[in-house]
Amino acid sequence: MTTTSSVQNGILFVRLTGDLIGSPDTDQLLQSVNTHLGDDLNQCAVDLSEIRYINSTGIGVLVSLLTKFRSRGGEMVLINPADHPKKMLAITKLNNIFTVSPDEATARQQLTPAAN
Repeated sequence: MTTTSSVQNGILFVRLTGDLIGSPDTDQLLQSVNTHLGDDLNQCAVDLSEIRYINSTGIGVLVSLLTKFRSRGGEMVLINPADHPKKMLAITKLNNIFTVSPDEATARQQLTPAAN
């Protein structure tokens, strides 16, 4: 899995590619997010459109990230999950917990009011 991240208008955008299945990739993801949390960010959008496969460890990482942002008074949005991640979110009923956006522009709109 590869992770790229950028901060735009106070929102951390994380793009994931490959399989979200565990260490060491998930460690890198968590470390990257923790580094940005030091910048006083509390809004995040995670693009899952290029994730082919996700397992329980990957789901756990997403829940961990959501908890980090919500405990800071912020929010995290998932952008356009591919088929397998979308099915896993539905099976685990986490699609009721996560906010899912169809694209980056919608995610930005959903997060901006909370950032103000």
